[in-house]
Amino acid sequence: MIYYDILTSQCGDIAILGNEQGIIEVAFQQGKASADIGSNVEKVNQCSPVHMVEAKQQLDQYFKGNRENFDLPLAQTGTNFQSSVWTELTNIPFGKTISYGELARRINKPAAVRAVGTANGANKLAIIVPCHRVIGANQKLTGYAGGMGIKAKLLMLEGAQFKV
Repeated sequence: MIYYDILTSQCGDIAILGNEQGIIEVAFQQGKASADIGSNVEKVNQCSPVHMVEAKQQLDQYFKGNRENFDLPLAQTGTNFQSSVWTELTNIPFGKTISYGELARRINKPAAVRAVGTANGANKLAIIVPCHRVIGANQKLTGYAGGMGIKAKLLMLEGAQFKV
């Protein structure tokens, strides 16, 4: 069973999807990354896994400036390469940014900058796996599935330095 909930934030509505193993998707409901909430999902209720309630609470704390890191079971699936990129994304501190090239170096694949960018874009756990903290080598914002405006808002919320 897949469960869902919606968090209303200053960046718009955010869909949170999960199963018994963990959180499988966190997506802004506008832009190209909106979650597909179809008939095969169930609204969070008292029988839902506790991590679904915790995910909504932790994301709300993040938007209120009371949380910098997340402590949730994650159940995102991908290739080994994607998983290595996503794991490294969680090591980027709150309020800091890195370039795609730096991210590639950190996973010992310095020539795989484009592949790192593709894996970054395939991340379905917005905010929790902080792909928004990756920017261009020139410190300028680059693509974001939730939209560039949301990426800028998230980085400003964290006090990160970047150029527009």
